Amino acid sequence: MRTYLEFEKSIAEIEMKIEELSALVETSEAETMSVELTKLKTKAQKQLEDLYGKLDPWMKTQVARHPERPRYREYVAALVTDYSELAGDRTFAEDPAILGGLGKFLGRPCVVIGHEKGRTTQERLKHNFGMARPEGYRKAIRIMDLADKFGLPVVSLVDTAGAYPGIGAEERGQAEAIARSTERCLTLGVPMVSVIVGEGGSGGAVALASGNTVLMLEHAIYTVITPEGAASILWRDAGRAKEAAIAMKITAQDLLALGVIDGIIEEPMGGAHRAPERAVASVGAAIAAALDALDGKDAQTIRAHRRERFYKIGRIQEAAPKPAAKKR
Repeated sequence: MRTYLEFEKSIAEIEMKIEELSALVETSEAETMSVELTKLKTKAQKQLEDLYGKLDPWMKTQVARHPERPRYREYVAALVTDYSELAGDRTFAEDPAILGGLGKFLGRPCVVIGHEKGRTTQERLKHNFGMARPEGYRKAIRIMDLADKFGLPVVSLVDTAGAYPGIGAEERGQAEAIARSTERCLTLGVPMVSVIVGEGGSGGAVALASGNTVLMLEHAIYTVITPEGAASILWRDAGRAKEAAIAMKITAQDLLALGVIDGIIEEPMGGAHRAPERAVASVGAAIAAALDALDGKDAQTIRAHRRERFYKIGRIQEAAPKPAAKKR
């Protein structure tokens, strides 16, 4: 059964009626029922288009967090063949919040890394809801080292609310691990394409998203802190999360305009969770195109391209010089 978001109540009611009527049509040849069913489906589609055509940043945040959006393992299953997953950071432990390995991405040998939130309650607990500890980022560094060594492009799929903020993680050097993972992304001599497929939260996302090309799914978000966290800090009221989401410019559309990302991948109408296979295929095509654009470039050019990409985000356009004052 589909999970509906709070703002989708009107659509949920219509689609429930469609299910009920569909069951009756299967057991009856009543032409009237078939006509009514067609009308309801048309109405539901129209409402869906109207609603998703004007989502505000807070609504997009809820869509980005939808529990039925495609996860890392689903992307890998559909897009990567001969996949060999690698485990452990060779320092402390294995962290299942970040997964990665080697394989052929749509036929191209590469390295794939990303956050895994899990689908069921048991899986979410196992993967810590995609919130990695230091060992997760150190594992990512180890995998990126292999990519650099063997000349394999890197694809990263980002979907996390942020790095795990627990005491144990801080004791084991969470900030240092995030910084070194970010640094490794920036110093790779091979192409790196990163896609924000759900939530892109704080340093936990940047540590895997500092690529040559950074893309976002249409209803994904990318932010320095969750809207709830920002509202708690600014106004001491997490209930003002919607206000914070609007002010922080966290949507793909805002970030493309600001030059933080390089492109937006269109989602199926109603979000990636309504047609996961189509969403995964769109992500695969966008990544393949981005990798094609980086083909044939040497390590020095790749690093310079990536460095310039991030430098220009914070670069302020100098104002035109004011004309000199006339002498009296």
